[in-house]
Amino acid sequence: GGPVGLCSHRPAHPSPVCPSLCDVTFVVGREQQKVFAHRCVLACRCQAFRGMLSQGPVGSEDSPSSIPSQGPFILGNVQPEVFLAVIEFLYTNSVTLNSHIAAVTYGQADLQQHCLAFIEGCTAAVVRTQGFHELSDVVLARVLRSDRLAVDELDLVQAVREWAHVSSAVLERPVPEVAALPVRELRLPLLAPSELVTLESHNQRDMLIPAESIAAAWRSHALRKGNGVPSHLCRPRRGTRPRDHHRHLDPHAK
Repeated sequence: GGPVGLCSHRPAHPSPVCPSLCDVTFVVGREQQKVFAHRCVLACRCQAFRGMLSQGPVGSEDSPSSIPSQGPFILGNVQPEVFLAVIEFLYTNSVTLNSHIAAVTYGQADLQQHCLAFIEGCTAAVVRTQGFHELSDVVLARVLRSDRLAVDELDLVQAVREWAHVSSAVLERPVPEVAALPVRELRLPLLAPSELVTLESHNQRDMLIPAESIAAAWRSHALRKGNGVPSHLCRPRRGTRPRDHHRHLDPHAK
């Protein structure tokens, strides 16, 4: 493939920019596809890119201040389509998250942090995409372990429920079975009592969440602490809306 600016020439992506106006180059995939972009945009929009750009090209012995601005940065194990999708999001705040991106998040080390940062930074939008519904249970569970998801837990429960119903239909397996792994990562103790009541009502329809998980959340309310629940399930995420009882879940609270 020839050099492109921002993204490929596929209709789903914006038109390429003029390479002469860019100040950083990536050589991506086995095809050694050149991708041109703007250092300031990548560094401003994504902490992982900021770290990469500050370190310079892999194998360079120069200090960051003396690195030529064009790079190039060699990303030989990264699929060009995936890399371009991440770049597209950084420029446009919009992208179709598909299973290829999710697979690379945990299969391609070079882009792992970029993809995870992408998911964390726009979680509320990502969970509404078809790509989210196509995630495997293993990948979804790993995403749900993140403290930096920018979405409230109640919305995350609903997103997982929708994902489970899609997966159940596709795999022709019961909802509780397909969702067993991701559901373990839902932080139910973060929900308020009124929200747990509603959750129990909805749960009677599809049994998405094991009764013991809901019981453990109620127990944390009754004891006014997170005892008996894994500590990470009591830890608010970046997008968690504050609730009065959260102070009781903090082991360091007075």
